[in-house]
Amino acid sequence: MAVFRPFHAVMPTPEKVAAVAAVPYDVVNTEEAAALAGDNPYSFLRVSRPEIEMEPGTDLHSDPVYAKAASNYRRLCEIAPLKPDAEANLYVYSLTMNGRVQTGIAGTASAAEYDSGIIKKHEKTRKDKEDDRARHVMTLRSQTGPVFLTYRDEDSINAIVREIMAEEPFFSFTAADGISHRLWKAGPARSAELSRLFAERVPCFYIADGHHRAASASRAAATCRAADPASTGDEEYNYFLAVAFPASELKILPYNRAVHDLNGLTSAGFLSKLGERFEVTETVNPSPERSGEFHMLLDGKWYRLVPRFDLTGLSVTDALDVSILQNNVLDPILGIKDPRTDKRIDFIGGIRGTGELEKLCRTGKAAVCFSMYATTLDQLMSIADAGAIMPPKSTWFEPKLRDGLVSHDF
Repeated sequence: MAVFRPFHAVMPTPEKVAAVAAVPYDVVNTEEAAALAGDNPYSFLRVSRPEIEMEPGTDLHSDPVYAKAASNYRRLCEIAPLKPDAEANLYVYSLTMNGRVQTGIAGTASAAEYDSGIIKKHEKTRKDKEDDRARHVMTLRSQTGPVFLTYRDEDSINAIVREIMAEEPFFSFTAADGISHRLWKAGPARSAELSRLFAERVPCFYIADGHHRAASASRAAATCRAADPASTGDEEYNYFLAVAFPASELKILPYNRAVHDLNGLTSAGFLSKLGERFEVTETVNPSPERSGEFHMLLDGKWYRLVPRFDLTGLSVTDALDVSILQNNVLDPILGIKDPRTDKRIDFIGGIRGTGELEKLCRTGKAAVCFSMYATTLDQLMSIADAGAIMPPKSTWFEPKLRDGLVSHDF
């Protein structure tokens, strides 16, 4: 069963939380991070993207970058200040975007349960990204970015969360992007009860987002255990920062595709090859209405693609819309064998809308774009339950959890 423990969160003061909170390190590049941080000395991007304070062109994986992250974290602990909670708590964390509220619980999950598969994954990780986050965590001796977990709803947990949310929050602010964030301390008694309910009634967690954070936390825990002959398994380094959301709270957005060229084909030739596998009709609607169909932008026109082939009998992974497109269009017609590494394809998060696809085609940056139907949470869980792996860029979760609200020192 799922272990989810209270911890002494390192937090800013309510007066400084809006200045400290920052988007995750992996949704912005260096230039974007620098622009967001601006002249704000409290921005947590100075910890998660410390290169913004260094010379342009600095190697992002060099010793000085990690040292800068650690010194900036220590400095922020002094000036914000960031202080450990006097009591070990679980924390209710609620985000509101465009009127939609999404609420989860911040706590610490078990690295051993990640290793054993009780915390289930659905993506492959890259060693270079694991190396980066593991070194960041070990240099700071803190996990500053939460892993985004989900689990099948449990009414008894939901009831306690609703009770907590009826009280005054510890944090409440609206970020520059219009997303509102609120956080409550559960208190020791309710934290213990929630922890007990997770252990007794939630059989597993699923990683929704943050596979590299989870993998790096596992590696950090193994490193610490190896250096600690007296380890009992109960040390803080054996647990990692996470926010767990019941499945009913989450919404997955589509992850659209933009391809730079038609692999040597003319538009007519491309449409002809598509017609062998799909029923192709023009449409004015840029977004598909159901799973199993695709909308495509080509030469300023939107088309609806419906497979002519039988989708029954496909494996849980091959039945994903992203897999159907990859296996029947991107690979055999457009020559994109490995979407993880091919530079001819870009992935456009659904939060940017189909207008971004139209812009890419209009400006000539893409020859053809595909508007996808969002992967469902049931599909994600089924694939994770089967021990299978999703294709890259299958899911886009929004809103993103903020870094700097709660950190986990060890």
